[in-house]
Amino acid sequence: MSDIEIRDERAAGRLEAVAGGEVVGRIEYFVLDAPERALVPVHTVVEPAHEGQGIAGSLVRELYAVARGEGVAVAPLCPYVVKWAERHPDEAPAADPELLRAAKEWLVAHPERF
Repeated sequence: MSDIEIRDERAAGRLEAVAGGEVVGRIEYFVLDAPERALVPVHTVVEPAHEGQGIAGSLVRELYAVARGEGVAVAPLCPYVVKWAERHPDEAPAADPELLRAAKEWLVAHPERF
């Protein structure tokens, strides 16, 4: 996977995995501001031709690294991210239930985003 570049396209709400100039996977997320600032992943997608190469896991690992670097939490709503976090508690601290509730409420209030 050394030929995969992961980049944060914050304005578009995507963390993208790029290979050969082509986006081969992404995590769609939003930034929650209250009750505290957090990254909220909603969908993880890997193009079918690139499945099984560890791209989704690399995207999630990078999402948590970005959050750590910014000093913010991750409030996962994406089922893949939730499962990954359960398997990697050392890299993915559990989200506060209140933060998850607020993230779900934001998503319901902004259905046009996802």
